[in-house]
Amino acid sequence: MTPLAIFKRTPGTNCGQCGRPTCLAFSVAVATTGVDPAQCPYIDLAGLDLATAGQGGADPSRERDLALVAHLQGKIASLDFAAIAGPLGAVWEAGPPDQLTFPYLGQAVRLAKSGILLDGMIPEDPRDAILLYNYVHGGGGRPPDNNWVGMESLPNSISKVRTLATYCEQRLARLFTGRTPAAIMTLAQPLGVRPGTGTATVEMIVPVLPMVPQYVLFWDEEPADGFEARIKVLFDRHVLDFLDIESLLFAAERMAERFERLASACGQNG
Repeated sequence: MTPLAIFKRTPGTNCGQCGRPTCLAFSVAVATTGVDPAQCPYIDLAGLDLATAGQGGADPSRERDLALVAHLQGKIASLDFAAIAGPLGAVWEAGPPDQLTFPYLGQAVRLAKSGILLDGMIPEDPRDAILLYNYVHGGGGRPPDNNWVGMESLPNSISKVRTLATYCEQRLARLFTGRTPAAIMTLAQPLGVRPGTGTATVEMIVPVLPMVPQYVLFWDEEPADGFEARIKVLFDRHVLDFLDIESLLFAAERMAERFERLASACGQNG
């Protein structure tokens, strides 16, 4: 049984009576090391297959990600959500539970100290939770000022340029190729984009997170001149106030995936 399946059976209150700081940390321990689930006095054990707990079999990388989610959840436990909401571009709700709400690639985030809901559901991929917890744990910084730089201009990022191209820019270039600018902007509307003002075929500012915009420039192919379609993604010069390089790369990858899913939902796979 996976940590997520066990977590759904806990109260999600992080009461600590199980001996662990969060319900998610407890769930990871039950699923991966065989900790007795009855250590939580409030867990719903009805129908729980105890024989599969602690036996492994799940993706090790996913288990590591879930463990990191549990660690980050513990790190935000002491944060003053009311104080950091403004710098993060979020809205604070006193609750209970005390929580922050903000958009993430057109999806509604409700982040409490006991867990995260993405469009009303627990995120299927723990890497989304890692990104969102990292964003909140940073507490904000200098707001975006529309001064854009490439990945290569950010500190310690030279080795990441090819990763960005592979997992974001090339995917978007393939998706946008042959589409009209109007069709591309229509596809992007659910993400809350704003148009850019340059001379590329399409330019748009995508608010991945409230304080993490990404500027997408697309040049369509010109077969007669031997030019392939190309995408360049730019970042606000203060972006590292909000996310580290690895989180920023994942945010760009997620942006590409969201575009692909929107195109699939609209029957626009090209």
